[in-house]
Amino acid sequence: MNGANPPPPAETRQPTNKPDLRVGFLLLPQFTLVSFAGFLDVLRHAADEADRGCQIHCAWQIVAPTVDPVGSSGGVEVTPQARLGDPTRFDCVVVVGGPLSASGQLPSETLTFLRRAHEAGRLIAGLGTGCFTLGAAGLLDGRRCSVHFRHASEFRARFPKAEVAVHEIYQIDGNVATCPGGTAAIDLAVDIVSGYCGRARATKGLADLVVDEHRATFHVPSHPFHDLECCGDERVEMATRLMRQNLSGQRSIGDLADTLHLTAGQLGRAFRAHTELTPAEVWRAMRLQHARWRLFNTSHSVSRIARECGFADAPHFIRWFRRVYGQTPQTARRERAAARERNSGLLGDAQAFRRAVDSPEATAPRNP
Repeated sequence: MNGANPPPPAETRQPTNKPDLRVGFLLLPQFTLVSFAGFLDVLRHAADEADRGCQIHCAWQIVAPTVDPVGSSGGVEVTPQARLGDPTRFDCVVVVGGPLSASGQLPSETLTFLRRAHEAGRLIAGLGTGCFTLGAAGLLDGRRCSVHFRHASEFRARFPKAEVAVHEIYQIDGNVATCPGGTAAIDLAVDIVSGYCGRARATKGLADLVVDEHRATFHVPSHPFHDLECCGDERVEMATRLMRQNLSGQRSIGDLADTLHLTAGQLGRAFRAHTELTPAEVWRAMRLQHARWRLFNTSHSVSRIARECGFADAPHFIRWFRRVYGQTPQTARRERAAARERNSGLLGDAQAFRRAVDSPEATAPRNP
């Protein structure tokens, strides 16, 4: 016996090879904790074979122009581990946004850092309002971006050359990724980690995170306007529930108001106190959202979906669908089927994902 300590378990040793995925986090003022923690926890579970947080297969670092603590929207502060430096030391740079009112004027070195990372073929991801920072860096022209519906109007006004998607939980367009924030950051992280480390490693922590399954980019929520059902105004809450129970369009706004012992005008004023939409617009949006969900999740014909979702006929439904979603139902269904097939293929092939991100087309400017 020479008295030397035995070697540590493999999981606690420093890795001799570089990780498959290296991520740099850039936290904006008052960043949202859910997006940051959700993305980070997917990395943490994928990083080693157990759950010790060893950065073996994935590595991450929080970077900033300075090492001063950055406050989150919940008041918790996080201290960056390093200055921005060379972006090519990362495979992916993740920008975590917060309230737009807190973002202010970004330091020029932050935008330069993102542009250099993009030009070097690195994947750039914007979580929540982080997409506004990507737009300010000039990375979103001609690209499809997943934006939170509450920020969609302002985003369109600031970045008219970007294509806005408010009904998809994330987008990866070339080497630029976006998601509206919240728990969608988990789904985006799973997709990205799958591309670099494989599907099995990316999803191994979902059970521990109490996440039923990974939602792909084409996932469509089937229950819009949930916030109106718990807004505190009993009239609006009851009306919203009745609308959801009657998506076939057999009842009018007048019938709805009568059921609630209100006039149509009283119901309209109650809705305007909680949303910019009229009751008729909310009901139509519900029908369109439900019709879109059926379009992507059933094989029913467009005519049948139109009829059973309260539209006068298929042409009426198609006109409204094109007005809201920018394409016909038939085109949307075809594109979604192609996206599902493409997404399934990339998730199972990490090398194919990296080729797609690193290709010249991924970093090339887009013609809007």
